[in-house]
Amino acid sequence: MDLSGAVLLSFGWLMLPLADGKLDYNTHGQGMQLQGDFLLAGLFSLHYTDEPSAVFPALSKCNDGKPNKHGYYLLQAMRFAVEEINNGTGPQPLLPRVKLGYQIYDTCSVSAAVLATLDLLEQHQRSPSTPETEGNTNYDRQKTLAVIGPDSSSKSFTPAALLGAYLIPQISYEASTEMLSNKQIYPAFFRTIPSDKNQVTAMIHLLVRFNWTWVALLGSDNDYGLQGMESLFQQAPLHGICIAYQGVIPVYKDDTVRTMRNIVESIQTANVNTIVVFASKSIAKDFFMFVIDQNMTGKVWIGTEDWSASSLISKIPGIHTIGTVLGVSLKFGSISGFEEFEKKVVKASMQRNGTQEVLNVTMSPDNDCLNSQDLYSLASNTFSMEKYDITSSFNVYKAVYAVAHALHQGLGCDSGECQKKTVYPWELLLWLKEVKFSLGNTSVNFDTNGDPPPGYDIIVWVWRGMDWSIKVVGSFSPGPIDLSVDADQIEWHGTGNSRTVPLSICSPPCPRGFQKLLTGQHACCFDCQACPSATFLNKSESTTCQPCLPGEWAPSASEECLDRTVLLLAWDDPLSIALLFFLAACLLMTSSSAVILLLNLNTPVAKSAGGRTCLLMLAALTMAALSSLCHFGQPSPLACILKQLLFIVSFTVCLACITVRSLQVVCIFKFSSKLPPVYDKWAKNSGPEFTIFFMSAAVLFISVIRMVVNTPRPSQDLDFYEDSIVLECSNTLSLVSSLELVYVSLLSILCFSFSYMGKDLPANYNEAKSVTFSLMVYMISWMSFFTLYLISRGPFTMAAHVFAILFSVAAFFGGYFLPKLYIIALKPQMNTAAHFQNCIQMYTMSKQ
Repeated sequence: MDLSGAVLLSFGWLMLPLADGKLDYNTHGQGMQLQGDFLLAGLFSLHYTDEPSAVFPALSKCNDGKPNKHGYYLLQAMRFAVEEINNGTGPQPLLPRVKLGYQIYDTCSVSAAVLATLDLLEQHQRSPSTPETEGNTNYDRQKTLAVIGPDSSSKSFTPAALLGAYLIPQISYEASTEMLSNKQIYPAFFRTIPSDKNQVTAMIHLLVRFNWTWVALLGSDNDYGLQGMESLFQQAPLHGICIAYQGVIPVYKDDTVRTMRNIVESIQTANVNTIVVFASKSIAKDFFMFVIDQNMTGKVWIGTEDWSASSLISKIPGIHTIGTVLGVSLKFGSISGFEEFEKKVVKASMQRNGTQEVLNVTMSPDNDCLNSQDLYSLASNTFSMEKYDITSSFNVYKAVYAVAHALHQGLGCDSGECQKKTVYPWELLLWLKEVKFSLGNTSVNFDTNGDPPPGYDIIVWVWRGMDWSIKVVGSFSPGPIDLSVDADQIEWHGTGNSRTVPLSICSPPCPRGFQKLLTGQHACCFDCQACPSATFLNKSESTTCQPCLPGEWAPSASEECLDRTVLLLAWDDPLSIALLFFLAACLLMTSSSAVILLLNLNTPVAKSAGGRTCLLMLAALTMAALSSLCHFGQPSPLACILKQLLFIVSFTVCLACITVRSLQVVCIFKFSSKLPPVYDKWAKNSGPEFTIFFMSAAVLFISVIRMVVNTPRPSQDLDFYEDSIVLECSNTLSLVSSLELVYVSLLSILCFSFSYMGKDLPANYNEAKSVTFSLMVYMISWMSFFTLYLISRGPFTMAAHVFAILFSVAAFFGGYFLPKLYIIALKPQMNTAAHFQNCIQMYTMSKQ
């Protein structure tokens, strides 16, 4: 036992001498009593009373309170179960030749329950009788073997701790708080009502079932309500439920009226449509009177098993206006013959005016019910028996039968006759842990915490005018968790349509792909914002838009990412096929031209075009055209290295050849008399060839440096398009690559300048127009490509790159070689030395 248990036990010992001799006649064991071989104590709340304000526990005057019909039926259930067992008229004979007795206590308050427990413990502390005490009925009372009750968690804590210290079994029929399952503090406590742990779970899943996420939570100011409310408050956020308002319902007194009204006003201010009330029926009754008084209607009320099925609540005037009441209720269990038994008692109480006659009608002659004026008075009220009373009475019935089955096992009654021996409470405690039997369709046993098999019905209040009834619309089982509710059986009040489930939410759900932006401390109150593109809303984390993986994308307001489209110039693309035909045409033109020039290499036209240099130019144009093949398909490391290097170097060779040739022509025709001797040496000693070589070597050197510094590699451009991946080569544009462009641009300007200087030369040596045309086409095509490249990176742009290469090749071929080939093939008369000499003479004469 822990420290709290020890303190409580010490307190009990201190109270024993205070209680002795000061308890009233009924409480001191002289009330409703039946003699037997084994005595059971019954703790029942037979009257409604207020708690006394004394410092020490003191018995309030229970008889001054209003009769409690529910407690009366619980008492009758115990009497009925004992009579069945003693007479052998129950489901099966359990204790042949053994009689059970009982001692009833009216535990109308917590103090009454404590003092009744102390009275029971006093019996166990008495010494054997002596000649001086013999004959004293107060002294010779039997020791109680087990206790049935009491009826609430608040009244059970102290009795459970005190009785547990003596290992006296206690079986409660309505104490449901989870704290009583603690076997270190309450080792002898059992119950036939499920623990509130399961009731809380049922209520949580009921809220989830109807998507009520914005609720108010109320609990009565006692152990039952406070513990249940705390458990609900802790579990609600785990299921996406927000507690908009939480309040404690006090016991109704003059100084708590303002508090009650404030609770109702706070609920209305919180703008909730669903209110969970975890309260005992006595406190809930006073609270609902304020709800009705302040005209709070059209709400959904979730009730616990203690009040949702109780007529104490349903009989409040105007209660039908509060809205829809859904409740968690104990599974209905009936007792065969119980109503007939009760009718006999009521009938006898009305016919007789004596205690003894009443009892003789209902009990065997051998058993005397001593001084049963309280029973007589209660029976004469002719209470109506309701479903709620029958269900709770069945829990009492199960508790008595659990003790009988334990005794049946311990006394070896299977042989048809029970052993006559002394049974100690601690022995009965061990036997109770092994009890397992069935009453009708209900299985009765206790787990390691002393709890019964859990399970609830889900009920709804039904009103037909002013007539109230209960309808079972579902059930709940906690292991495994299974909640089934037939919503079509529920009539919703205050919605305008009895089939429309009322809403109880702070903010409407966000559309798909919208994240929640919390607007306060509650997760249920939020604004909705669409997730930006390239992000998605993970359903498990609704407040944060998560980025997609690098290879994925998502449009705005997405719940999942999509694979990006891979952009490349595929070999089988229609554009690729067209460009490949263009490439084939270019290769055919350059190769056929090379053959024609090679066959006519010694003719004047071939010599004026550059002679063998023409073959080098055609070879360079061919390699430039072939470099376009590196742009098709998925980039490879070799393709990335060759595609720019091959084109730049090849095209530079071509430009260098035209530049040198143009320089030679201009020098010969315009500056022949002014040229220094070094020019002759340069021209005669392979100077042009070396110049072409060095110009080409320079750009090759720059390109190699670029390859070393910024080696192009296959890469994926994930930034240009949010929904696509561009497969390209890295380092396409860099500082070193810009040097290549500057070099080629300067060489192009130089080529154009020398060609333009010879614009007035003889037609056979005047390539100004053709070279200008070729360079203009070259620059326009590449400027167009770079402009397109800045705004697009798709397959069309890749095709434009290939087209720019091939078009540049075609432009230089058409501008420079096509006129020569035309003369060779179609104008042979112009391909003679005489024609060229005549042109030169005419040019000379025009200059004189």
